[in-house]
Parts: sequence; structure tokens; C-alpha cells
Amino acid sequence: MASIRKVKSGWRAEVFRKGTRKSKILPTQREAKDWAARAEYEILNGDKIAAKLTLRELFDRYAREVSPTKAGRKWEVVRLEKLQRDPIARIQLADISATDLADWRDRRVREVSAGSVLREMSLLSAVFTQARKEWRLLSHNPLTDVRKPKRPAARTRLPDSEEIERLQHVAGADLTTATGRVFHAFLFAGETAMRAGEIVGLEWQRLDLEKRVAHIPMTKNGTARDVPLSSEAVRLIKALPEADPVFDLSSRQLDALWRKTRDKALIDGLTFHDSRAWALTKLARKVDVMTLAKISGHRDLKILLNTYYRETAEDIAKRLD
Repeated sequence: MASIRKVKSGWRAEVFRKGTRKSKILPTQREAKDWAARAEYEILNGDKIAAKLTLRELFDRYAREVSPTKAGRKWEVVRLEKLQRDPIARIQLADISATDLADWRDRRVREVSAGSVLREMSLLSAVFTQARKEWRLLSHNPLTDVRKPKRPAARTRLPDSEEIERLQHVAGADLTTATGRVFHAFLFAGETAMRAGEIVGLEWQRLDLEKRVAHIPMTKNGTARDVPLSSEAVRLIKALPEADPVFDLSSRQLDALWRKTRDKALIDGLTFHDSRAWALTKLARKVDVMTLAKISGHRDLKILLNTYYRETAEDIAKRLD
């Protein structure tokens, strides 16, 4: 039976059927009753619902109900919308098999990089896990029987001094232009190891230039972190025209203008995100790995060292004498 009771933040609906317990707080009593009725029906008729439900409908529900609760919601929703247009989305959930998913994987490997496929498989697995554990629409995750493509080798790309000069020449020194600020943001990222999204979202209220700290209230991994600023990072901020957000750029502007500047400078394969590895490689010469992880926000030291620390053996050899 469903239980509806008033709580401080609204109305809590609780349902317990067939060993499954669900609970949610809704703004109104009517919404709580409607949710409880739907939750009871889903528990009691999970198999019937799954038999009729297509993957397209499953992806849509996940994008509406689960993705908004995550820090990476924008990326998830975009990928889920793309998956809804894929032929695999027409398959009913009750009929989906490891063979279907393996066929999808093989097709995607021919279209995009192995790294992209791995990220999409991780998202699919999260959707199937939600459908199994929370929505009781699956008895198992069909993706567990599908082999993952081989993880690509870690990038080793870092900008050299000549490339920085060429980028600077193309971007120009005028920081009233968006192109100038995009290159400025790249230099700032090379000092702080901040992500592009963190930089374009940086507001003055999050900055303390006296203490040389930038506060990021929400990061990619869902937690806040404080980023220490070098004296050069502070100089770069002070050189910007007054605006809020600090760099006065949108993510779309930064991405488009970075590519345009890079290509005009005749530089191949350098991404804006490579600035993060550039910064961490430089910082690794000054701080220990635990401090480096605190700066970057990495919880997994293996990812930090294998993916973002790109100092070569030749560079290390020069520091041994």
C-alpha cells in the first residue's frame, strides 16, 4: 500500500510492494498520490511494461528523471538524444540482447573513436542498471556480456613554445575580442589545470586574488574544489577586461574559436583540453602527486598519472643530474 505524509519540503510518497520499496518527495499531495499510483503499477506490472517499452522510451525516461541529477547532465542528455535516433532504439526492452548491443558497438567503432564508444557504453550500462535496480524493468544488465573495445593509448600531445607563439600571433593581444580571450583562457588553463567549462563559468564572486584561490562550486565529478592560482594565473585574470563571468565566453564560443585559431595557426591535433595535461605536467615538477590530485580534482591517481601527466623520459632525465 502507498503511504502519503506531509514533510517539511512537501509530501513524501512511499510504496512497498513485492519486496520493493520506493520513496519520493513531491511538491503537492496530488502529485504524491499520482506518483505512488504509478510506482505501484510499475512494481506490479514491470514485466508487462518492459515487454512494450522500447529503448527509445527508456533513454527518454532516463534523460528526464536521472540525468538532471548529475553534474554531467548536459553531456548525458546529448548522448541519449543521439541514441534515441539510432536503429537500436527501436528494439523493445524485453527483446534487447548482448548480440544487438555488440552489433551496435561494432558499428559505432567504425564511426567514432574507441574512447567515445567506451563512454557511450558506460552511459548505456548506467541506463540498464537504473532500469534493473530502480525501475524493475530488467532482470539483468545485457551489456555485461558485451566485450568492450580496447582502450586507446593515452594522449601524449602537449603544446611546444613555437606553437604557443603561433597561437598568440593568430589570436592577437586584444582581449576585447573573443578570439583573444579564448587564447588567454588556454594560457590560464595551462597554469591552473582547470577544465574549459570551469573557466567559462568562473565568476568574480568565486575568486580571491589576495589568497590566490578560485572556488569551483560544482566540478565534473560532482564535488566542489578550490584551485590554487600561480602569480601568472593572477596576472592573466587581471589583464582581462572587466566582465562577469570573468572570461566573458560561452562554451560554444570557446570551442568554435579555439578550433578556428588552432587551424589558422596550422597546428595539428592540439585540443583545448590538452591545456589541462600541460598544466599538470608542469605542476608535477613542483608538487607531490597527492597535491597534484588535490589541484586537479582527481580521485583516481591512476587516471591522473596515466592520462594527464605527460612528461617524457627525456624530460625526467634532465632533472636527475
